[in-house]
Amino acid sequence: MITPYGYDNAFLMLGIGAGLLGLAMVTEHPWLRGIVMALGIVVIAFTLWFFRDPERPLNAEAAANASVLVSPVDGNVTEIVNEPFVDAFGGPAQRITVFLSPVNLHVNRYPIGGRVSSVAYVAGKYLMAFNPKASEENERSIITIDTPYGPVVMKQITGFLARRVVYDCTVGTVAKPGARFGMMKFGSRMDILVAPSATICTRVGETVRSSETILARLAGPAAAQG
Repeated sequence: MITPYGYDNAFLMLGIGAGLLGLAMVTEHPWLRGIVMALGIVVIAFTLWFFRDPERPLNAEAAANASVLVSPVDGNVTEIVNEPFVDAFGGPAQRITVFLSPVNLHVNRYPIGGRVSSVAYVAGKYLMAFNPKASEENERSIITIDTPYGPVVMKQITGFLARRVVYDCTVGTVAKPGARFGMMKFGSRMDILVAPSATICTRVGETVRSSETILARLAGPAAAQG
């Protein structure tokens, strides 16, 4: 199944792949026919793989405990740092960065339940996604979810290859953990920011999966009451 977030690119790429296969069928030279056919197969295979959209069940603990925050993306955790000031928190926050390679699943899912309180798109550069400056200088979206345990901020960040972020949430959208909300096209990164009181449950170098891997457990009045 191809994600609707990628229809525009995917159908174009599939068309190119099919065109290459068609060209190979009418190419007289065997060696050239083989090269063109191989290129067509590679384009089609990569397109189907990159824009795949499998079902992904929500982590059982997250389904039972609303304070559990799961990864919104597949990839590798590259940074866990303290940010001195983040507007949504009115002070410091903890940032978890997940890097996505071109072969990772790029469909994004809500990491926790709540209500989207702000959505912003920021034009910017196309630095390598693992560059520390990418968080503040690259093209990105900034999505804030208000939860009973405080805000959670996600940043979809483009990279050198990723030139577009896609999201379909607006202010007031009800975020359901594990539900799809967008994607980042080609290599990219996702920053997830949580309050200093949250307990981080991942580590740098860990491979994470959207909806399945627990990144943090949030604290706050609602957690204390629970």
